[in-house]
Amino acid sequence: MNCTQKPDSIQKRIIELEQELIDLRRDFHMYPELGFQEFRTAEKIENYLQKLGYETIRMAKTGVVTILDSGRPGPVLMLRADMDALPITQNNEKDYKSRNEGVMHACGHDAHMAMLLVAARVLIENKTSLNGKIKFVFQPNEEIAGAIHMIEEGVLENPKVDAVMGIHVWTPIDSGKIAITPGPVMGGLDVFKITIHGKGGHTGLPEDAIDPIIAAANLIQTSQIIQTREISNLKATVIMFGKIKGGTKSNIIPDKVELEGSIRFLYPGGPDSEEKPTQRFIRVAEQVCATHLCRCDINITHENIPLINHKEMTALARETAIEIFPSENQIIDNQTIASEDFSEFSEKVPGVFIFLGTGNEAIGTNLSHHHPKFDIDETILPKGVEMFVRGALHFFEKANRLSFLKQK
Repeated sequence: MNCTQKPDSIQKRIIELEQELIDLRRDFHMYPELGFQEFRTAEKIENYLQKLGYETIRMAKTGVVTILDSGRPGPVLMLRADMDALPITQNNEKDYKSRNEGVMHACGHDAHMAMLLVAARVLIENKTSLNGKIKFVFQPNEEIAGAIHMIEEGVLENPKVDAVMGIHVWTPIDSGKIAITPGPVMGGLDVFKITIHGKGGHTGLPEDAIDPIIAAANLIQTSQIIQTREISNLKATVIMFGKIKGGTKSNIIPDKVELEGSIRFLYPGGPDSEEKPTQRFIRVAEQVCATHLCRCDINITHENIPLINHKEMTALARETAIEIFPSENQIIDNQTIASEDFSEFSEKVPGVFIFLGTGNEAIGTNLSHHHPKFDIDETILPKGVEMFVRGALHFFEKANRLSFLKQK
């Protein structure tokens, strides 16, 4: 809604529920759980929903799903929040600091669950305004591609989902802004593990050994030609090494070195695209190792595909945001090479993934995601709830103009 309008019944209701919203987020934050271990989290979600009159089911071990049926014919919209935390020790002294040592909600999933729960409350109170069904999905293990497990167990079926929406709080964007962008918005992700095998020996007699360390060093540098010399700079590709393990003592040439890292890409197709970043990486790794008389074992895990927002769902979400944010200048575009397994849902049904700005330097919420002092600006949470609620209402109101529904 623009700044000249008075709050309507939906916004008033969300304001009334703001403390409940914050309390939910802080409770989830205090008791974080890793992927597929979100047992307390799932139970809390179930209890909240069941008290509102929802029937819940479990999927993918700790995932929670419920359906709001308007009782009238219409499409099915899925709203999704992720549940899992990260293996990080929290390094700040908030009252709601993690009680689970070595585990922390350092990515905002606690906020996502809280926003979707309160949205479920507001939407069931406005059930008469709907024509169709809403499927609320609380998904485990987003950090390690948990979405595919829910898909394999049928989360997009019974009833068949027609469209999907997700929201991610985002500290790189200032509080009070929201990013809704058509096309590619988050990167695909392949994770690699490489073991380079050489021949151990004495550092004083390197000619009698085959040094896997120098091969590893060469591979780290040479692989960068893929993103700077072989693939267009207009097609974002990033190859990063995050772990190197090798050797036991300063005067011993080890017989092997282990490397781990990631390949990220912001274009459709990813490893199967014309650019083939992962295949190129394997070629370089094998040839560099051969040059150094080493051999290598390469293991690739395809974690996430690129997240691509559907044009019509994006337009619908931007129209929704205009009603919520005072100025159109607060509605921006954003792309990131970071990955998100929401992409598995949006590849199969038209979807939109929204970034809700929560960066506020004055209160220290501008730190990057996965930082041990990560926190969010809680004043933005009601805006996220309102995006879920109004986004759902607009989806049903304007369903007859969406081409992908007309084709059903």
